[in-house]
Amino acid sequence: MNNLLLLFALPVATIVLAIVLQKILNNPLLVAATFFAIYLVVAFSAFDSSFLVYTIAYTILAYITAVLVRMICNLLRMIANQNNCTYRVTERPITISTNLSSEGNELTSNTTLLTSNNNSNSSNCRCNCRRR
Repeated sequence: MNNLLLLFALPVATIVLAIVLQKILNNPLLVAATFFAIYLVVAFSAFDSSFLVYTIAYTILAYITAVLVRMICNLLRMIANQNNCTYRVTERPITISTNLSSEGNELTSNTTLLTSNNNSNSSNCRCNCRRR
């Protein structure tokens, strides 16, 4: 077995894929179980039984990575919630008046439109938070 593969490439791939799987699955135990299953199949199909030690080590590495990613995401979510920006949707009517006149016949039309795309920040904070 190549030491560069075992000590550099597989741990880096484990960390990167554990981050991706944690963002998809949102469960560190599922991430670790997935890596254990994958490395267990690889241990018996491509390597010998001495790779089982690396399988357990990579599974623990995947679990620790997934827990750290979950903690970081929760921390970022708490920081975003502390800003507590509330957006208020104001509906201001838009009135369109048209006067059409031709040879003494006058036609007047008044139309009122309500738009709900006008978002104003009621607390005037500049935290760039969005409504969810």
